[in-house]
Amino acid sequence: MRRRSFLGAVAGFPACRPRRPRLNVFNWSSYVARNTIPDFEREFDVDVRYGIYESNEEMLARVLSGNSGWDVVFPSNYLILPMRENNLLAPLQHGWLPNAGNLDRRFQSPAWDPSLDYSIPYMWGASGILFNRSLSPAPASWADLWEPRLNGRVTMLDDPAEVLGACLKKIGESINATDPAVLLRAKEEAVQQKRLLRAYLNAEVRDQVVAGDVLAAQLWATTAQQAMDAAPNLAFAYPSEGFAVYADTAVILRESERVRLAHQFIDYLLRPEVAAAVVRETRTATANRAARELLREVSPALYPTDDVMARGEWFEALPAPAQRLRDRLWTEIKAA
Repeated sequence: MRRRSFLGAVAGFPACRPRRPRLNVFNWSSYVARNTIPDFEREFDVDVRYGIYESNEEMLARVLSGNSGWDVVFPSNYLILPMRENNLLAPLQHGWLPNAGNLDRRFQSPAWDPSLDYSIPYMWGASGILFNRSLSPAPASWADLWEPRLNGRVTMLDDPAEVLGACLKKIGESINATDPAVLLRAKEEAVQQKRLLRAYLNAEVRDQVVAGDVLAAQLWATTAQQAMDAAPNLAFAYPSEGFAVYADTAVILRESERVRLAHQFIDYLLRPEVAAAVVRETRTATANRAARELLREVSPALYPTDDVMARGEWFEALPAPAQRLRDRLWTEIKAA
């Protein structure tokens, strides 16, 4: 050790900068702006380990052990109840979240967490059909994704709730159906369609649709909007039979040892200017009313009109037996 360094250390002035606190954030892809994390790090003098995932199942597989190393994750609304029941979530301290008042009214007391005891709505959206305008007639229903003309050039989401939801809507049932006979019919629909599919894909299909390799895809409106921004020959439809609606929420894992810092991060995301910057850059639909008021343009794909939303149905937490059956059916669909 150099003499200057040694004397500095002895005098109480360490030679190197103390290690900053670190927050571990696990989020969906394309859910923050380029400056969201760096700006938070600078303002709060912390380091953020930021990871991304593409499905709820991927996130759950990482956190179910209760020793994942993550502090803040973003499960969809229908997972809040089962994650609570599995003792995965830390209760929120509302005194540390003054910006929660910026939420849109519909998200201030949602059915899945009426008092926001464990979750804060972040983004919301719905699934529909992204398609190439060269298709004539244009797809307008889930049933249209079963047409032979799309053989090898159509994809569905790699998400059991979404795929079974589309199949259930196609046969006139609720996306939250629990009747085994109805779920078996939905499975049969998925198996019948599978011979036409290129693959089950999530956000990664975006580039394939932009390139024209895929002509139609079941996709979340957020990802679809990103594709349409890149390719004007694309369009998006909310299916006539109805569609699934979801909200992705910010939660703090019970295993976290940085609960105060985790609250600061969530409250930071609730700032209108921060949330609006995320929406402008990533083309998502915010649950933040104050942020939406800062936006000049409102996309009909991201923010459907009331008459379109009337066809939407929110995902709900399901009874354990129904969920186990759905998990088994999804395995059989993938293996078919």
